[in-house]
Amino acid sequence: MSIRCIIVDDEPLAIEVLESYADRISNLEIVATCKNAIKAFEILQKEQVDLIFLDIQMPKLTGIDFLKSLTKPPKVIFTTAYRDYAIQGYELDVVDYLLKPISFDRFLKAVGKVFDVNSTSANESDTISEENDYIYLKADKKMVKVRLHEILYIESLKDYVRVKTSNKDVITHQKISYLEEKLPEECFMRIHRSFIVATKKIETYSATTIEVPGKELPIGRLYKQGVLDRLNSEHQL
Repeated sequence: MSIRCIIVDDEPLAIEVLESYADRISNLEIVATCKNAIKAFEILQKEQVDLIFLDIQMPKLTGIDFLKSLTKPPKVIFTTAYRDYAIQGYELDVVDYLLKPISFDRFLKAVGKVFDVNSTSANESDTISEENDYIYLKADKKMVKVRLHEILYIESLKDYVRVKTSNKDVITHQKISYLEEKLPEECFMRIHRSFIVATKKIETYSATTIEVPGKELPIGRLYKQGVLDRLNSEHQL
């Protein structure tokens, strides 16, 4: 699914940053950039637009007033340097509210909500869809679906992680600790500072290693007691 978007902001640098972020997501298409809401209104009359990255404080017409003027607005992500408008933003049913300076990780999280690839949990965690049992990971400028039941293990590669599944490897720019927090604890276990294993894929284990199909993984010294306690309790005869 390709999402057509416009960027509305009176700051050239802000537009440049958002353009560079959007360029890293293959199925996010920038239709136009606008320095004010009047120009954006003209674009909406001519183009199909699915998403607006909308600044709030702009000359002539604020982003909030512009959004209120639209009878059938596209999805909107506010981009602003001011926290004071957050409540108004959510009252207008915007997708997300990004505070400048905007990091790419935060940008990606907001866009993920538009792609509807994220679950809706109590704390708005947007990584795992419990209903469909998969996650999306960014790799090679694409959002790649990875089904949880296919994951064998996850390996840390400094600022990247390798997610090894039964049929592919996915390497994504992410910390292993981030995935450790997001993956369901009952299905995955941290066994080493560099490894997370899918517990259902464990074929054999000892005091020092765990074996999954095609790979033997080390158990870290600091994780050893917790890992063995859990495995022994789950596999008692």
